[in-house]
Amino acid sequence: MRQNALLRSEKGPAGSVRRKPVSVVVPAQERDDHFAERNGVRCAGVHLIVDLHGAQGLDDIDLIEATLRRAVGAARATLLHIHVHHFQPNGVSGVAVLAESHISIHTWPDAGYAAIDVFMCGNANPDACVPVLRDAFRAQRVEVNEILRGQGA
Repeated sequence: MRQNALLRSEKGPAGSVRRKPVSVVVPAQERDDHFAERNGVRCAGVHLIVDLHGAQGLDDIDLIEATLRRAVGAARATLLHIHVHHFQPNGVSGVAVLAESHISIHTWPDAGYAAIDVFMCGNANPDACVPVLRDAFRAQRVEVNEILRGQGA
């Protein structure tokens, strides 16, 4: 990731010369700040709010973890950490922490409902997660809402 750089130059003790730090600023259009672009709109990231209705397997912690991993791969994102928690008597919450942001899931198996957030910046493809989620949980209905976070930042 290219960032503003702080350059320093020092010589050893004999004839010591110390130069002032120089800040190098790269124009916004040339820097790799990991912002995303969606339909010509520059934003910090694309946030998909995904609701699965009539879904199955929502109490299966192994299926949920494997599905999160498949979604990360489909989106070409970078997995940093994954955590899933099974509630009693049922339900699972999980999060895949990504270099590009996160995917989280909260399930209500008795209602056949799962609430999922897919938030990604940079070149990751959050849309690629939706078919993975729909197929894994055999959802009868999928609703997707999109928020472009950080427009104008």
